[in-house]
Amino acid sequence: MSFDNPLLFFFCAIGVFNGFLVSFYFLFFGKQKRVQNLFFGLLVLMLSLRIGKSVYIIFTAIEDRNLLISQLGLSACFLIGVSLFYYLKSSVLNEKQIRRSWKIHYILLFLIVLVVGIVMPYETHVDFWSRYFVHFIYIVWGIYLVLSGFVLRHIFKKMVSKGQKCTTAELWLVAVLIGNVLIFAAYMVGYFYLYLIGTITFSVVFYGLLFFFLFKKNRETIFQDIPEKYAAKKIDTKEAQFLIEQLNTLMKEKELYKETDIKLQNVAKDIHISTHKLSQLLNDNLGKSFASFINDHRIEEAKRLLIDNNQFTLEAIGFEAGFSSKSSFYATFKKVVGMTPSQFQKQV
Repeated sequence: MSFDNPLLFFFCAIGVFNGFLVSFYFLFFGKQKRVQNLFFGLLVLMLSLRIGKSVYIIFTAIEDRNLLISQLGLSACFLIGVSLFYYLKSSVLNEKQIRRSWKIHYILLFLIVLVVGIVMPYETHVDFWSRYFVHFIYIVWGIYLVLSGFVLRHIFKKMVSKGQKCTTAELWLVAVLIGNVLIFAAYMVGYFYLYLIGTITFSVVFYGLLFFFLFKKNRETIFQDIPEKYAAKKIDTKEAQFLIEQLNTLMKEKELYKETDIKLQNVAKDIHISTHKLSQLLNDNLGKSFASFINDHRIEEAKRLLIDNNQFTLEAIGFEAGFSSKSSFYATFKKVVGMTPSQFQKQV
């Protein structure tokens, strides 16, 4: 069965097209040459090939279909799970290079699907692929999804813990895993009922992750390394709470956020810890970068001034709160509060 709805085709195909663009960026053009970004590029590429195959099958008449495209899409599907697994694992472990065992593992899976495709191509062995190998492919994908969930077990514990807060990078990893689970589940449902649901789910997941990335604070940490000096050592919960209290007291009493050129090292010196430890405290325990932490205090001060000091202009309030320019004040205020300073002032 094939569809000819142009709107439906556009919605499905645009997700695949953008998926290819994202994968090529991370594989070939990204400035951050990281192990994690390489596996993320491979993950998106394999997903895009698999979903692209589905779009081709759905919107092409049976007599016009090229079975080689079907084989390519199913072969890519075989590598989705392992790409996800190593992306999450390398991110959690903050790997600096691909381990030899990982290379062997990945290449072995690639050779399996390659040899099967050469010895028993889809074009002449449709029955073998449809009845046996496709089931094997989905079983392997499902196994790696389970293993990927195990990799993130500590993040899941952190999410349900009252005393801890996940960083943006950790939430991103969970979102990527959930997105893959949804796509896998959609294909399981589509296998028995409506095949189209898998392609639609991919587009929904793709743009859902895109919006997560664009509108989440500290998104710059998602595809960057954790500083090595504190990556392996966590701050004790009691010590972290004590340091956060010190930090908030310092901000309240000295109003350091009003200094437009405030530096991380200056704040760290005032509470007698290293700059790396302060960065770790902000990222791991508050889920914020230093800039976001300072801007949050500036926004709170700006909100207070907007309510209490009607004689100040909006520009003057921005400078008084610590912003270096009118544009940065307006942009940051709208991003954090969800409205412009003038809208906020009218509302209160």
